[in-house]
This record gives sequence, C-alpha cells and structure tokens, in this order.
Amino acid sequence: MRRKDREVTDINEIMGILNQCKTASLAMVDHGMPYVVPLSYGCEYKDESLVLYFHCAKEGKKLELLKKNNQVCFSVFSEGEPLHAEIPCNSGYYYSSVIGNGRAEFVEDSQEKCYALGRMFEHQSGRRVEFTEAQAESVCVFKIVSKEFTGKRKLKQ
Repeated sequence: MRRKDREVTDINEIMGILNQCKTASLAMVDHGMPYVVPLSYGCEYKDESLVLYFHCAKEGKKLELLKKNNQVCFSVFSEGEPLHAEIPCNSGYYYSSVIGNGRAEFVEDSQEKCYALGRMFEHQSGRRVEFTEAQAESVCVFKIVSKEFTGKRKLKQ
C-alpha cells in the first residue's frame, strides 16, 4: 500500500468497516475482461481468514463465471463527506474501505447455508433470524474466503 498513513491493519477496525458497509463489489473474469457486480453480504473473521457470505438465484452469469474461475476480488467502502480543498487536486472524500482477493466456494450443506443466510440477514438488518432448510435450498449460497485483504481510511482531522 502506497499510503501507509491510511492503512488499517487491526482486524477489529477492518471488521468495523465491513460491519458499517452493506454492499460489496465482487469482481470476476469474463473471457479475459473484468465483470463486477454489487451484492449484499454478511461476514466474519474465522481461522485467520475473512469470510464473506453471499446469496443469489440458482442460475445466471455470475454463477457461470464463478464455476469457470473461482478467483475473485472484492471491495467494500463507506463514502464519507467530501473534502473541498483550496487546491482542487487536494480535494476528495473521507472514506473507509476494505479490498481483498479470495476464492469463491459454493455452500452445499443445508446447515451451513442456513448459517450463512443468518449471518447475511443479521449484517443487513441487525436482527438474528433462523432460516429453514427449505428457505436455504431455494437459493444459491457462496462464500469468499480471503487471507489477502487490506483496510484503508482517510479520517476527518
């Protein structure tokens, strides 16, 4: 990271950023070209890895691409207020972000799917809900497991 003064290395701060944000941009490869989709997610830090959970329909372009190549990149960010400087080149935004690489893994086990859906719902709504096996089986669930991620932030002074 070029701007070490903005790097976030503490996992609790990184999880704080992830818990504040609600949408992740997931980047995949489509015939050598980038393909990015915004997705709701849930997350946790487990076994020294960041795990992001996602759900979607059981068919579609995203799933086709993940089955061909499960290597992905993700980005989440919280855009703060603008920073207007006297010199335009010094203008920008206060922000927090987490970016990482990982592999998509499809979740097939019903109990794990229910768990993942619960993590997503809690992350999005702040409420804990138990999902039934029938609910879990009606959607595709996958997770990104990442050991390569970094946080970055520009805070208001």
